[in-house]
Amino acid sequence: MHVPRRRFGQNFLADPHYVARIVDAVAPQPGDNLVEIGPGLAALTGGLVARAGHITAIEIDRDLAARLRTAFTPAQLALHEADALEFDFAQLGPELRVVGNLPYNISSPLLFHLAAHDALLRDLHVMLQKEVVARMTAAPGTADYGRLTVMLQAKFRIARLFVVPPGAFRPAPKVESAVARLVPLHGEKPAIADEGLFARIVAAAFAQRRKTLRNALSAVCTAESLEAAGIDPGARGETLAVADFVRLANRVAPLR
Repeated sequence: MHVPRRRFGQNFLADPHYVARIVDAVAPQPGDNLVEIGPGLAALTGGLVARAGHITAIEIDRDLAARLRTAFTPAQLALHEADALEFDFAQLGPELRVVGNLPYNISSPLLFHLAAHDALLRDLHVMLQKEVVARMTAAPGTADYGRLTVMLQAKFRIARLFVVPPGAFRPAPKVESAVARLVPLHGEKPAIADEGLFARIVAAAFAQRRKTLRNALSAVCTAESLEAAGIDPGARGETLAVADFVRLANRVAPLR
């Protein structure tokens, strides 16, 4: 038996019911450019291979990678022994369909890394801590709405599919999980003049949630710029919709 490694955030999905539900949600087809992040003990891998015929997988644990090489042929599984946080997904080509039970300890950085490749993606099906999925799908003015929400919703249409209880994993985590589907907006994505500036404005707006935008964004833009973008300088970041952040960033970009 493989001993789960805490440094890799390993909690292995073991309940066949939820394995089947995730595979059904992905609905793999032969010819799909499927990529599984962290296949682990291959609970999902077998179902994905059975339907698609061939998938790519990224596994950081060398012991698990060795097990995968004995369980699947190269014709079934193209295995990359690598850290998904540093992996260049562009090398896998377009129309990527990414699937993964993402480690909770790196879920947000990994989502940002995947979002940077949104032009190559067809969809993402990921299992995360339920609270993270709540933040991804939150609406303005709610407690869960924040930086992760805005940065992802600017590029994806996001839906929570279903909750997975702790007992579905070995070892069982202390929190509930949820499966989310992210579909890139592509042609519907808002035009952002300066992605770096947009990211900086969003990060600053939520760095100290109690601050008004006048104070939170003082290093990035003036109160006059906020007003010119139709935004109340006395408002807080959590009240702005994604479109408001885009409009503000595009207003400030030429001034910098």
